[in-house]
Amino acid sequence: MQALITPHTFSGAVRIPASKSHTIRQLLIASLADGVSRLDHPLYSLDSRSCLAVCAALGADIIEKKEKTGAPERWIVQGVATRSATGFSFADECAATRNTVLDVGNSGTTLFLALAIAALGVTPRAFTGDEQIGRRSAANLLSALTSLGATVTSSANGCVPITVRGPWKGGTCRIECPTSQYLSALLLAAPLAQKGCVTCVEVPLLNEKPYIDMTLSYLDAQGVPYEKNADFSRFRIPGGAVYKPINGSVPADFSSAAFPAAAAIIGGGSVTLQGLDPHDTQGDRAFFDMIARMGVSVAWKRTKGMSGDWEVTVSRNGSAKKLYAGAFDLNATPDLLPVMAALAAFAEGETHLTNVAHARIKETDRIAVMAQELGKLGVQCRELPDGLIIRGGAPPGMSSGGAVDGHGDHRVVMALAAMGLGAAGDLEIRGAEAADVTYPGFLNLLGAQFM
Repeated sequence: MQALITPHTFSGAVRIPASKSHTIRQLLIASLADGVSRLDHPLYSLDSRSCLAVCAALGADIIEKKEKTGAPERWIVQGVATRSATGFSFADECAATRNTVLDVGNSGTTLFLALAIAALGVTPRAFTGDEQIGRRSAANLLSALTSLGATVTSSANGCVPITVRGPWKGGTCRIECPTSQYLSALLLAAPLAQKGCVTCVEVPLLNEKPYIDMTLSYLDAQGVPYEKNADFSRFRIPGGAVYKPINGSVPADFSSAAFPAAAAIIGGGSVTLQGLDPHDTQGDRAFFDMIARMGVSVAWKRTKGMSGDWEVTVSRNGSAKKLYAGAFDLNATPDLLPVMAALAAFAEGETHLTNVAHARIKETDRIAVMAQELGKLGVQCRELPDGLIIRGGAPPGMSSGGAVDGHGDHRVVMALAAMGLGAAGDLEIRGAEAADVTYPGFLNLLGAQFM
C-alpha cells in the first residue's frame, strides 16, 4: 500500500495507544497465570494480535470485549498454570495444542519471550514468522536455553523455524544481549521452573536496559524473588513460582507517542498527547528530554478529574522557531532512531545519533535504511557503524516532496510520514501498511491518502 502525505500543520489532541512492550508482557504473564486476568485497553495492532494467537496456541483461553471502533476494550485471559507441590505446572500437554505451530508474525518480542516460555514444558513447540522474522537471529537465546536444559533446533544462525522443548533444568548460562528481549525472556520464564531449580544468568553485554527495568517491575509486582547485580551483569532466580492474575489498564506507549509529537514539531504545530505516565519504566520516555534539548516546548500536567492520568503538550510555537541539532546516545532507546533521524533533518546544524549499533538488528537495519531514505530526500547523512550523522536545516530534496520506501518497518514508515509534513510537495511512502504493526490509524491521523 502507498500513502501520500500532503504538507500541513499538525495540531490537536491525541490519545496514545497502549504500549506494545507492556501489552505483550502482560498478555504472556496472564496466559501463564493460575486464574483469570483482565487487561483493559490493550494495544490493538498486528504485533499484539500475533502474541494473542501464540498465547491461545499455548492453551490460554482468551475472550475479547470490543469497543464500537472494533478495538479491544478488555481481554479476559484464563491462564494455563496449575498449582502443584513444586509450583508452576505448564498445562501444555493437551492434545489440542501439541502440534500447533506458533506463528509470531512480525513480532520479535513475542518470538523471543515465547521461546523461553516454551522451554518450561516437555511438549516440543515449533515457531515460525514472517519474512523479516526469518532474518532475526535468536542464536544467543537458544544457546542459553540449551545450557539450561532445553532441546533446541533451528535454521541457520538461530532463525525460524525454531523448535524448543523442555524441561527447564536450571544452572548457569552466559548470554550477550544486543537486544534486551533475550534477557527479558529468561527473566520471565526462570521463576516458573520447578521448585528447587535455580537459574543463574551472566550478562557480559546488555543494550536497552530500561526494558529490563520494565520486566523486573512485573516480577516485583508478582512477588517473585530474585537477586541481581546493580549493573545487571548477573541474575540469580529460584524456581517454584506461579504467576498470579493481573488486572488493570495497559500503559500508553512512549515509542508511539514520539511520532505524533514529531509530526507537530516538523509541521510547526502543537499537539497534546494523552494517557502517558511520566513515571513509567519505558525507556523511550527520554524522547521528551531529547526534543526539549532541541528547542521544543514540552509541558506535562495531570489531567483534571482523572487521578493518575497525565497529558503532555509538545509545541514548536510556529514553523519559524528553530529546531537545534545535538548529540544523542540512543543505546537505551534504539526504537527512537528513525524518529530522531527525521527530526534531525529539520534541525539547524549536525546531529549525532550514536551508540545504537543494535538498531541494525530490528525489523530492518534501521541505520542503513534511514540513511538511504533520507538521502532520497536530499538530506546530508553519514552512516556510522553505530549510528548516523545528519546535517539538517533545509534539505533540498524536501522542497519538492518525493517518493520513499518504508522497507516494511513500522517505525521507518511513521518517521517518513512525519517528515512529509515539512515538505513543500507531497511525499509518497511505499509499504505504508507496516505502520499497523504498532500504531493502527497513525497515517489517518496525519490525513494520508491511500493508493
